[in-house]
Amino acid sequence: QGSVLSACAFVSSRRRGQRGATAELLVQNQLLRQCLAELLGTYVMMMFGCGAVAQVTTSGEKKGDFLSINLAFALGVTFAVHVSGGVSGRAHLNPAVSLSLCVLGRHQWRRLPLYILSQVTGAFLAAATIYVVYYEAIMEYCGGNLTATGPNATAGIFATYPSSYLTLWNGFVDQVIGTGMLLLCVLALGDVNNSPAPPGLEPVLVGLVVLAIGISFGSNCGYPLNPARDLGPRLFTYIAGWGSEVFTAGGGWWWVPLLGPLVGALTGTALYQLLIELHHPGPGLGSGDTASGQAPPPEEAELGLPGEKGDERQDEGEACV
Repeated sequence: QGSVLSACAFVSSRRRGQRGATAELLVQNQLLRQCLAELLGTYVMMMFGCGAVAQVTTSGEKKGDFLSINLAFALGVTFAVHVSGGVSGRAHLNPAVSLSLCVLGRHQWRRLPLYILSQVTGAFLAAATIYVVYYEAIMEYCGGNLTATGPNATAGIFATYPSSYLTLWNGFVDQVIGTGMLLLCVLALGDVNNSPAPPGLEPVLVGLVVLAIGISFGSNCGYPLNPARDLGPRLFTYIAGWGSEVFTAGGGWWWVPLLGPLVGALTGTALYQLLIELHHPGPGLGSGDTASGQAPPPEEAELGLPGEKGDERQDEGEACV
């Protein structure tokens, strides 16, 4: 009996030790958890998207086409929202989205730089992973000559580049309109006074918005819509062997997918606020009040995804995005 009691005590002590070791690995800081979620969500989104581009490019479009790339990015966004939305709050995955929510007062400005850094890092790591997975295919396709332009260019697997006919100005307008449509639709999906997305379907519908934009506005420059989606992979290709051409190609195209989506996101946000949300009936016009007159936490209304309620209370009343 004494041996049995000793064994039980040993097992109990070991379990306590395992729980203690696990507790030491837990991240207690809310902002750090949110940034890790944004990093992983962006990584998942880019893995599916860039993976599809790599497959289509290196196979000479024998294993996929432009539509399959659009579908991959749309599904990537859908699963990325599921991966990170419950932790980061709304799964921004995009500096343009984060900026717009800050302007609306639905996200704290002090969090913006860290969210952007996390998103860019996630996209960078996804590009590095796709490079490893498709390394031999890429080298076979381009003959070991890594270029951003030309018939066997491969830099476009990772970052976006304009079509030969596209000017910088037209590309900028393309990004303003495309990203404006993205924010306008996303805000509508989360507007409880309009026709919000049914609970649980938000990630799917956001993915469908991305798909619609891709098949409508994708031919000019691959619809980046997301500064992190473009900058992270572009930085990777710069250091991985493509060199400075990734910044000089397309007449210095690199800045267009950075600035254009930011302007577009603010434009789409302004249009939705001025034409729809500000005119909702009820107390506190434009504040996102429900029909009962009680305003939900700003980010809970954004896409309707479950947030971290305990953390919201701890963080100066700010709901996670």
